[in-house]
Amino acid sequence: MLTTLRTLMIGANARAEDRVRDAFALELIDQKIRETEGQLRAAKGTLASLIQRQRSETRMLEAVQTRIVSMTARAQDALEAGREELAQQAAEAIATMENEAVLRRQTLDRLEAQATRLRASVEKAHRRIIDLKQGAITARAIRREQQMQTRLNSTIGSTSSADEAEELIQRVIGKDDPFEQSGILQEIDASLNHDTVEARMAEAGFGPALKVTAAEVMDRLRKT
Repeated sequence: MLTTLRTLMIGANARAEDRVRDAFALELIDQKIRETEGQLRAAKGTLASLIQRQRSETRMLEAVQTRIVSMTARAQDALEAGREELAQQAAEAIATMENEAVLRRQTLDRLEAQATRLRASVEKAHRRIIDLKQGAITARAIRREQQMQTRLNSTIGSTSSADEAEELIQRVIGKDDPFEQSGILQEIDASLNHDTVEARMAEAGFGPALKVTAAEVMDRLRKT
C-alpha cells in the first residue's frame, strides 16, 4: 500500500513538474541561456589568462635564448683569449639557461595545447548560444501562435457571444409574419360565420349577389 502511494506521489510530482516546465518554458529557456553565457564568459576569462601566460613564457624563452647566444659568444672569446676559468663559468651559465629554456619550452607547449582545446570549447559554446537564442526566438513565436490559437478557439467555440448571436438570428428569421397571421384569422372568422359559403353560392348564381361586380356597373352604364 505504501509503495503504491509513494509511486502515485512520485507520478503526481512528475506531472506537476512537467506542467510547471511547460507553463514557464520560455522563462526557463532564457535562464538556461543566461547560465550558458555565464559559463562562456568564465571560459573566455580562463582562455585570456592562458594566452597571457603563453605570451609571457614566449617572451621569457626568447630572452633566455638571446642570453644563451650572447653567453656562448662570450665563452668562445674567453677560450680564444686563454681564459679557461671564465669560459668554464660561462659554460655553467649556458647549461643552466639551456635547461631553463627546455622547461620554458615544455611549459609553453602545455599552455599552447590547453589554449587550443579551450579555444575550441569557447567557439563551440559560442555557436551553441547563437543556436539557443535562435531557438528561443522560434519558441516565442510558436508560443504566441499557440496563445492566439487558444484565444481564437475559445472565442469561436464558446457558447456565449457566437451562440447568442445565432439564437437571435433564428428568433428573427423564424418569427411569424403578423400580417399573414391577421389574414389567417380573418379567414377563420369568416369560416365560422359561414360568410365564405354564402359568398360562393352568390357567385354561383344562387340568390342575390353580396358584392357589386364590374359587370353590373357596365350594365348600368349602358342603360343610362
